[in-house]
Amino acid sequence: MSTIVILGAGEIGGALARQLAATDLVSRLVLVDDLGTVAAGKALDVAQAGPVDGSHTTLSGTSDVAAVVGATLVVVADRAGQPGGDWQDEAGLALLKRVTGLNQVAPFLCAGSAQGGLIERGVNEAGIARTRLFGTAAEALRSAVTAITALEANAAPSDISLSVLGRPPLQVIVPWDEAAIGGRSIPKVLSTAQLARLDARVARLWPPGPYALASAATRMIRTALTRGRRLHMAIVAVTRDEGTPGLSAIMPVRLQPSGIATFIAPALSSRDRVRYETSLR
Repeated sequence: MSTIVILGAGEIGGALARQLAATDLVSRLVLVDDLGTVAAGKALDVAQAGPVDGSHTTLSGTSDVAAVVGATLVVVADRAGQPGGDWQDEAGLALLKRVTGLNQVAPFLCAGSAQGGLIERGVNEAGIARTRLFGTAAEALRSAVTAITALEANAAPSDISLSVLGRPPLQVIVPWDEAAIGGRSIPKVLSTAQLARLDARVARLWPPGPYALASAATRMIRTALTRGRRLHMAIVAVTRDEGTPGLSAIMPVRLQPSGIATFIAPALSSRDRVRYETSLR
């Protein structure tokens, strides 16, 4: 029986439980929070929507982090009763050390927007493989950039293909030369002034909201568990070969059930390559 455990029953954790249950990806979902009654209440609420969604996922809530034992995948979300309470800093690192000791196989996805530092410290201080610990918020940022690009181009978001790279919020690079709208290179569709206007708006798209973060995490979990070929943007720990160790940055990856299968070297113009490498140092 496959199980996903969500650490934190806050806004992100609750929205993620709802979306994951609706996908029927796994047989069991567990919400874990210090406020165990809140976690149990949200789990019950989502479970009651199961017949409407046609979902067969079993849900439960608890305050016991030992629920991660045997889990297929663990998501680090946000704590209940604490707005903006992403697991991070010393408390987040202590949680990571504890749960990775209980489950030494499952990948750990950080769904919050403020968890870049936690990913860095989890890899560099707790010794967690960077293929097992990474963030999904970058996929929400890519979705937001896609949305504003669609408005600028008067196009459908589904027709747009683009990537985001670097370190949010101020060092995000959108490689427009590699992006496309309906198969056409974006610089051939949008003017230089339009692209500059879009670039100026990117930093203001961070941080994404809880529902966007939950949707991004759900999409990446689906790809990982179904071994999909979709390329995703993930927040990962930077290695010495890539930049300054101890940092985290957005990079393209391919996923598998155990975490990141491959880190993809982005194809960039000379200008974007310089900007990208600078962001990693």
